[in-house]
Amino acid sequence: MKFTLSWLREHLDFTVSLDEIVSKLNAIGLEVESVENPADSLRGFRVAKILEAHRHPDADRLQVCVVAAGGDYEKVQVVCGAPNARAGLHVIFAPPGTYIPGSDITIKAGKIRGQESGGMLCSLRELGLGAESDGIAELPETVVLGQPFADYAKLDDPVIDISITPNRGDALSVRGIARDLAAAGLGHLKPWLVETVEGQFASPINWDIQYDTACPYIAGRLVRGVKNRPSPDWLRQRLESIGLKPISALVDITNYLTFDLGRPLHVFDAGKISGNTLSLTRAARETFRALDGRDLVLGTDDLVIVDSAGVQSLAGLIGGEATGVSDETTDVFIEAALFDAVRIALTGRRLGIHTDARQRFERGIDPALVLPGLEAATQLILSLCGGEASEITSAGAVPAWQREAWLRFDRLETLGGVEIPSGEATRILEHLGFAVHEQDETRACFAVPSWRNDVATGVTLDQAPHLDPAQAQNAAASVHAIEAENDLIEEVLRIYGLDSVPPLPLPLKTAIAAPALTPAQVRLGDLRRLCALRGLVETVGFSFVSHEDALLFGGAPEGLRLLNPIASDLNQMRPTPLINLARAWQRNAARGLSDAALFELGPCFHADGQKLVLAGLRGGETPRRPGTRAQPMTLWDAKADLMAALEALKLPAEALSVTADAPGHYHPGRSGVVRQGPKTVLGCFGELHPRVTRAMGIDSTLVVFEIFLDAVPLPKVKRRQPPALSAFQPVSRDFAFIVAPGVEAQAVLKAARGAERALISDVRLFDVYEGGSLEAGHRSLGIEVTLQPVKASLTDEEIEAVSEKIIAAVAKATGATLRR
Repeated sequence: MKFTLSWLREHLDFTVSLDEIVSKLNAIGLEVESVENPADSLRGFRVAKILEAHRHPDADRLQVCVVAAGGDYEKVQVVCGAPNARAGLHVIFAPPGTYIPGSDITIKAGKIRGQESGGMLCSLRELGLGAESDGIAELPETVVLGQPFADYAKLDDPVIDISITPNRGDALSVRGIARDLAAAGLGHLKPWLVETVEGQFASPINWDIQYDTACPYIAGRLVRGVKNRPSPDWLRQRLESIGLKPISALVDITNYLTFDLGRPLHVFDAGKISGNTLSLTRAARETFRALDGRDLVLGTDDLVIVDSAGVQSLAGLIGGEATGVSDETTDVFIEAALFDAVRIALTGRRLGIHTDARQRFERGIDPALVLPGLEAATQLILSLCGGEASEITSAGAVPAWQREAWLRFDRLETLGGVEIPSGEATRILEHLGFAVHEQDETRACFAVPSWRNDVATGVTLDQAPHLDPAQAQNAAASVHAIEAENDLIEEVLRIYGLDSVPPLPLPLKTAIAAPALTPAQVRLGDLRRLCALRGLVETVGFSFVSHEDALLFGGAPEGLRLLNPIASDLNQMRPTPLINLARAWQRNAARGLSDAALFELGPCFHADGQKLVLAGLRGGETPRRPGTRAQPMTLWDAKADLMAALEALKLPAEALSVTADAPGHYHPGRSGVVRQGPKTVLGCFGELHPRVTRAMGIDSTLVVFEIFLDAVPLPKVKRRQPPALSAFQPVSRDFAFIVAPGVEAQAVLKAARGAERALISDVRLFDVYEGGSLEAGHRSLGIEVTLQPVKASLTDEEIEAVSEKIIAAVAKATGATLRR
């Protein structure tokens, strides 16, 4: 909502500074977005007079002018190229050092074709105030030489832009803002009374309401014999100052009253209305040409104003091109109405219409301002455009808006948190328009003004004395009374000053909010971040894949085949997200991005139900680095991704085992299954089977992993003591065991880890050797065992004893022998 300081003075008598007004607006909830003064960009420009004008001796299109500018520039020679520069003309002069906003230059003194030039004579376009012109601006002879041009043009008028919350429709008017400031003690609100214009004849156009839920009341009158001309300077400047483009006096009057009083209006060219009745009804499914030239497709819930020829206005939003006023308009019909806020909002949102009228109607306008607004518009039209007004014609009735609200003064402290004298609270509400109907020492009853739609409906005067809201919580009237009382408390605190409310800490139980996410949701977020940190890019694929792709991954039951797919190649519920990842990698590779790493966290579908899966895929090669060549991706890269994810899920590595029975879409010799215990399958990793990649048209090796999240238990919430750091040096020992065919490395690792749990902190495999002097099928597995003493440093004898235990434990569990 924009307004100027001078416009505010039309409604508020004040002497305070602009800074005080801005500070108070922020304090009472009308947040100031910006303050701009057009005069700031016009500093330096002044009114001057051309005393002499002679043709430039070396340029036919230039003139050498002697200019009287007043002050330090009594007489200045200026070279000017404007064709209308002549002696005796009053002009706008820019001395050296002045910035020209329309040309983005700063004036400097100098010579032009050999002649001294000490400034510039300007057009309005060069000041950023007008359109292109053929010469410099010509000012009237009544101007004062040397006067700042901003003062002469009355442009030294700051423009204030405030942000309005949706509940404060009354603040979308200059008068509403002035009322709030007066209540806050920054001046006195000037009375506003509009004289009734007596109708000289019966209106030839009448109203007919057929959609009363969207329009309960509407009024209008005809003004004949008008002359639509450009608006006077005061009206044009007022609209231009807030960013509105003046159109004509008839249109500008309605725009002015929309911002001045918050009363949207519309004017029809009466000569273009067919018939003698304007009806408010539901639109048919039809197209309507609006004033802005758009063709709007209307729906059956939209409220329109129609004559015998069709739709002439989209009520409350925008008028129609067919009945718009023009310079030839001689008879005009003025409309003032009440429209349903919800209906206006829904229609405006659906059609993408954003007008000043919509902004006010959808927030609720003053129902008592229909006829006064119509009278104000009539007076302005008669004074600016002439003519003769008819009697007012109307239809429907103004809805009953009268209501009361009680305020218990002690609630200002118990609910609002600050002690405010009852007299001060009453004064504030009265200045806001709340009239006192009844009052005693403890409470008062106020009549809610018509413009405060945001104040809840209270109770009637005959109900209120017999109703104690504190003792009748279940009564509907009590609930409304409490809501209305809370609204009054809010208004008193807002004007009195929210800064005066002392801050209090919340009770501990309410100060700490409960977690917004469940542990399962937190876990999914952690997995996504982990995958991203490991260089995988998240994808989101359809849950549908082709039946042929599903067959390749071993999951295409007829019960999960779609009868009505969105596309012919999306006719099967996917058995795994790996299908989508492989297809995504294929599309990237076709565009030269074969070194792609992707993951998806989403559902897969099987005959026994839906499961949540984290799947990842890597293809191509590792990045090249100094001293390291690019290497093809291997199953170990996929296993590393899987194990990192399981570690993030709080699953210790020693509790997991790996078997070689991966599903059929994995390479049989380059894959594995990670289990927790003998039965629980947590995930799979490895290369995709060459048969699968060839069938999909992929000629590269892809390594993948899957984690079946439904099988991963949530970690138990329990207090854990952080591990104690030992002050003693750890000791590492290497062992090489020769194992028979079929013995898995994890069996060796598990046996070694269990040999002496009090001292062994880590066991890892670092070497696998086959061939040479070893028997066929036998392997040598090199493991590193880390011993971490806790109470004292280990002696050689103790280390040797632990080593013997490790050798014995591995031999007993796997039959392995120590390699000598």
